[in-house]
Amino acid sequence: MRLIAASLILLSLNTALAAQSYPWPNNARAAVSLSYDDALHSQLDNAIPTLNKYNLKGSFYLSLSSSAYKQRINEWQTIAMQGHELGNHTINHACSGAKANREWVSAGNDLDNIPLSKLINEIIEANKQLHQLDKQSHRTFTLPCGDAFANGKNYHEAIKHLFTGIKSRVGGIETSMTGFDIKNVSVIAPSNISGEQLISYVKRAANYGTMVNFTFHGIGGDHLSVSEDAHAKLVKFLADNSELYWVDTFRNISLHISNNQE
Repeated sequence: MRLIAASLILLSLNTALAAQSYPWPNNARAAVSLSYDDALHSQLDNAIPTLNKYNLKGSFYLSLSSSAYKQRINEWQTIAMQGHELGNHTINHACSGAKANREWVSAGNDLDNIPLSKLINEIIEANKQLHQLDKQSHRTFTLPCGDAFANGKNYHEAIKHLFTGIKSRVGGIETSMTGFDIKNVSVIAPSNISGEQLISYVKRAANYGTMVNFTFHGIGGDHLSVSEDAHAKLVKFLADNSELYWVDTFRNISLHISNNQE
């Protein structure tokens, strides 16, 4: 029994040390990125008011062919002026049609058939258009669908030099910041889960002293949605516990991590 007790104490101490090991601003226990993909109406209508209410900043990865982007471009520019991030999510949101449950991918927007050079030019053009809105010199990117290959070639590797940070795949919470690659970051893509479940991810990141990267889609509407209530519970929890959690744009988090790796 003494051996078990000692082991539990050692595990607790190691967890505590891990949570204090990375230099987050203001001695926070974890960093939190609140990101939103695809440029959706519900993000402007429901996510932004909640973020602004609690004075937290989010990162919005815009697919520039989205109707919600084209119809409401002035509103996206306004949120950039408020301190939210406009991230690159390509223009056309091409994905691989060969993967399971991808019947919705059209032949003309199938990443498996798009030449690498064409996709890179599209991404560069998206950067230019976003710069016209926010005048930012640092940009981050999220791979649509987490697909990294265009016509069989790794476009993720080919665009790394264009971005300060890249969210590349769905995964879990990082257990260590050692060797962390800010241009190959995993995300949690929640859908139809509760506020309590969202908060549990944040608490787990604090136990490790690392970060949690949320990539939301619809907020109370659109696709892959979480409810307004669940989203609001998470945001309020983060605001109420700001001494424990550093919430910022993925751009600012990426810059902080890069500066600490130099």
